[in-house]
Amino acid sequence: MTTATLTVHNAPSRRWDRIGRVLMALNSAVTFAVFINGLFLMADASDDRMMVEGWRTFGYLVFSAMWAMLAYRPRQVPAIWEMVIFHKVAATVLAFTILDTTEGMQSSITDTTVAALTIFAYIVCRGWQSWRAIRRDDAPANAL
Repeated sequence: MTTATLTVHNAPSRRWDRIGRVLMALNSAVTFAVFINGLFLMADASDDRMMVEGWRTFGYLVFSAMWAMLAYRPRQVPAIWEMVIFHKVAATVLAFTILDTTEGMQSSITDTTVAALTIFAYIVCRGWQSWRAIRRDDAPANAL
């Protein structure tokens, strides 16, 4: 009688890990460029649009940094993967509800793309393993 065995690898292959990291670095670089463009948009914004443009622009910087962290340490930053994926999927859903607007159409393309790339990288980099960083056996039982 033969039995089936299931092999579980703790780390992704070097090739897939590199592909996922490069995708996250690409997301980071493109988003940083959008942040720079946002600074120019803020400079041209009217007073009643300044807060919205500023909020959006600073958000690009935050997301650029988060993707950079994922590219640098994809299995050592718990919750970052999931927060980025949640936000990008939520933004995609919102964009699809307002497809009749210019911003909705543009966002449906860009947010769908970055959401798909981030989810793909999460899978190939095994991003869920980042949660091991807070579940170490040597950590005190009451530490958080």
